[in-house]
Amino acid sequence: MGQGQLAAAPEPKYWHLRTVLVRTIDAEFSTGQVLPNERELASRFGVARATLRQALDQLELEGRLVRRRGIGTLIAAPRVGVPVSRREEGWPGATRSQSWRSIDCVSAPASAQIALALGIAPGETVHTVRRLRLVQGQIVATESLHVPDSVLPQLPAVPRVVGGEGEPARSVLRRLERLGIDGESRSVELGVAEADQAVLLERPPGTPVLIVTTQYASAGRLVGLAVSTYRADTCKLTFGETGLVEVTAVEAPQPVGAAS
Repeated sequence: MGQGQLAAAPEPKYWHLRTVLVRTIDAEFSTGQVLPNERELASRFGVARATLRQALDQLELEGRLVRRRGIGTLIAAPRVGVPVSRREEGWPGATRSQSWRSIDCVSAPASAQIALALGIAPGETVHTVRRLRLVQGQIVATESLHVPDSVLPQLPAVPRVVGGEGEPARSVLRRLERLGIDGESRSVELGVAEADQAVLLERPPGTPVLIVTTQYASAGRLVGLAVSTYRADTCKLTFGETGLVEVTAVEAPQPVGAAS
């Protein structure tokens, strides 16, 4: 194929205005300051108020602005650093952690997707603890922690829906804490908050989020799968003291029924 240049796509007016607003905010405003009202801003930049609202909506989505009823549009604080390495965050079964708050615990047959990720047979019982992660008292993430029943022997039957502070959730976490970890694998991808996650995160559905999927291994087998959904507008993920992703190997699970 011959070499050529890609035709530049025309930049939407609101996006150009968004870029101008970012430069203006950086140069003229500080955290917590209130922006002028829409009429003043539209007049200053010579745009329609509909275009201005699109640009402001985009900046709010990015976490640069925050709207407060009765106050106006404020410059948002910088994103909070949230550690996601086990050294700083702690093992997910740590029941004494102050950064996690359990919501509920469900015992149900594993879906095909969860079974594949855990290396178990579809339909095998899995205990799922849903939790919220808090930083400085603010909710920054929601998590579903899936644990196969087979790795938690002598666990009492878990009702299908249980309050987060109840014994079943604590029992799953306590037994998980005792296992000890010899490997973990972590991946991060961009996503959007689904309806149920959005409610927990106190954000509108479709809000950009960072999805962290972690597999935990103990004694050569997978013992847990955590899917954490972090608000991308208020936090940034950090990986160890160097800022680099720190991952130890987790062996890929063998297909169910495969010879050992």
